[in-house]
Amino acid sequence: MGILDTLKSVMGVRAESDAVSDADPEDLFGMSTAYVTMEADLGFHSVGEAALCFSSVDSTDFADTVDAVEAILDAGAEETGTTFRRHEDDYGYHWVVLADDDPEDLVTSVHFAADEFVERGYGSRLLAAVFGFERNAGDRAYWVYSFRRGAYYPFAPTGTSNRDNKIEFKLESMFDGELGLESDKQYWYPLWPDRPNGHPWG
Repeated sequence: MGILDTLKSVMGVRAESDAVSDADPEDLFGMSTAYVTMEADLGFHSVGEAALCFSSVDSTDFADTVDAVEAILDAGAEETGTTFRRHEDDYGYHWVVLADDDPEDLVTSVHFAADEFVERGYGSRLLAAVFGFERNAGDRAYWVYSFRRGAYYPFAPTGTSNRDNKIEFKLESMFDGELGLESDKQYWYPLWPDRPNGHPWG
C-alpha cells in the first residue's frame, strides 16, 4: 500500500467515520517522556526531525492559517533553534518538517503547529504527527500519532515496502500505559518512505 492509499483510506476519509475519540494536540506531549524511554531502555535516539502531515483546502482562510503556523514556528525558532521546511509530496499532502537536536523542542514545535490548526477550525485537516528514531544496529522506528484516531502506533519500516513487526510489537509492549496506543492493529498503517533510508516525510 502506498502513502496515497494509506492517507486517504485510513487517516482521511475512512478514519473520519471510524474515529473512536477526538484527537487532542495535548496528546503530543506524551512524546516528551517517550523519547527518554526510547533511548534509555531500547537504544533508539531521535533522528533530529519530526513532521506534521495535513491535507490542504483551497481557500484564502486556510492559506492564512498555514501562514500563521509558519509565523509561530518562525518565532519559536528564535528561541529554540528549531528550523522547519514545507514539503508537498507526490500525492498532494503537505508536511511541516521540523529539525532540532533537542527532542523536547521538536515536540513543542509540532504541538504549536497542530494547536494553531485546531484553534483556527482546521483540526479535521490534520492527518498525522510523526516522530523518528534510529539505533546503531541500523534499525529505524517511528511513533505516528493519528489525529483521526486520537492515538499513537509504532511503525518500523525496513526499506520502502517492508516493516519489522518484532520491533513494532516490542514498542507496543514497552509503551502500553505510557502513550495512548491504538489497540486495533488494522489502523497501524504504514507511511512508507519514498527511498531506502528515507523518512516518511520525504
